[in-house]
Amino acid sequence: MTMTDADVQKQIKHMMAFIEQEANEKAEEIDAKAEEEFNIEKGRLVQQQRLKIKEYYERKEKQVELQKKIQSSNMLNQARLKCLKSRDDHVRSVLEDARGKLSTITKDKQKYTAILQALLTQGLTQLLEANVFVRCRQEDQQLVESAIPNAQAEYKAKVGKEVSITLDTNNWLGKDITGGLEVLAMKGKIKVDNTLEARLGMISDQIAPSIRGALFGANPNRKFTD
Repeated sequence: MTMTDADVQKQIKHMMAFIEQEANEKAEEIDAKAEEEFNIEKGRLVQQQRLKIKEYYERKEKQVELQKKIQSSNMLNQARLKCLKSRDDHVRSVLEDARGKLSTITKDKQKYTAILQALLTQGLTQLLEANVFVRCRQEDQQLVESAIPNAQAEYKAKVGKEVSITLDTNNWLGKDITGGLEVLAMKGKIKVDNTLEARLGMISDQIAPSIRGALFGANPNRKFTD
């Protein structure tokens, strides 16, 4: 059967419609797949950026928290240092007040002579030398001279040895010394400083913890008291 031009044209149109339909379906499939891949990639990128933002703000939050802790620690340390300084200043003022009252010791000549004798004897027992010389304030010369024999006798009773004591009248103690004396031996190479200032300084070091405790109470963080 011979096909007419109309039949050919009809078949061509049918084939073209089929091809166009397939092309449209394929295009829709590609579009759908592209849309799906786009949404998947978009979701991945959004999640990735969300995690980055979360991590960024978590780091920032940790930095802020750390800064707050550092600042709080610094402020606490500053407050503690101010408290310690204030406490030490108060203790120092108590000791300074005691130092200011040293001059009253020398006013009672009888008691002061006994103190000079005790200081001299203590210096002798520390040195344990056969020959010593003593320095004192010029105004204490007579008191020290009167204390020397008793100190020698007390030293002999304690140690069982004689000691020769010479008062150094060429080198008096300075005007800044309130009282007491120095005991020297071996041409001044060794010395026991028993001035009132030196004795107060030594006692202050020993009793400072007790003063702090009396003024401010026991320190709960202190493990050792010596």
